[in-house]
Amino acid sequence: MKNIFSILKLTFLMVVLFAVIYPLAIYGIAQFAPNKGKGETISVNEKVVGYQKIGQKFDQSNYFWGRPSAVDYNAAGSGGSNKAASNPDYLALVQKRIDTFLIAHPYLKKLEIPADMVTASGSGLDPNISPEGALIQVKRVAEVRKLSEEKVKALVENKINKPTLAGTSTVNVLELNVALDELK
Repeated sequence: MKNIFSILKLTFLMVVLFAVIYPLAIYGIAQFAPNKGKGETISVNEKVVGYQKIGQKFDQSNYFWGRPSAVDYNAAGSGGSNKAASNPDYLALVQKRIDTFLIAHPYLKKLEIPADMVTASGSGLDPNISPEGALIQVKRVAEVRKLSEEKVKALVENKINKPTLAGTSTVNVLELNVALDELK
C-alpha cells in the first residue's frame, strides 16, 4: 500500500511538472520572442496572408510555385510521405510532378528541374525553394504577367536569402509572391 501512495505522489508530481509548470515556462520564454512566439507573419495591407516559416500552395501560373507537400500544406499534420526513393508509388508521384512541371515550363528539359520542385520536404511545409527553383520559373511568371524576364529575375535575385554562416541559399515563396504582386 505504501508503494501505491509513493507511485501516486510521483505521478501527481510529474503531471504537475510536465503538464503545468513546463508548458507555462515555455510560454513565458516565448513572450520574449518576436511576435510573442506566435510565428512570423507576412502581411499585405495590414492583413495577414501567411506565415514566413510555413509553406503554402501556389499552383496558379502567375505565381512562383513552392515545394510539393506530402500533407497538402496542412500545418496540423506536418510530415513527409515516409516512402523510400525506390518505392514505386513515390516514383510515380515524382514522375507526375515532373510531367506537370514540364507542361507548365515547356522550355525546360527534365534534367534541368531542381529536385526541390518535384520532391516534398521532410515536414511537407517547407516555405522555401532553391534559387534555381525560382529562377527556372521566371520565364513562365514573366510571360503570364506580361513583365520583362529581367525585371522578374531581378526580383528573384533580390529575394534570395543567403545563409549566415553555413547552409544553402533559399527563396521564401510567399515573400517572393507578395513582392511579385507589388511589382509594376
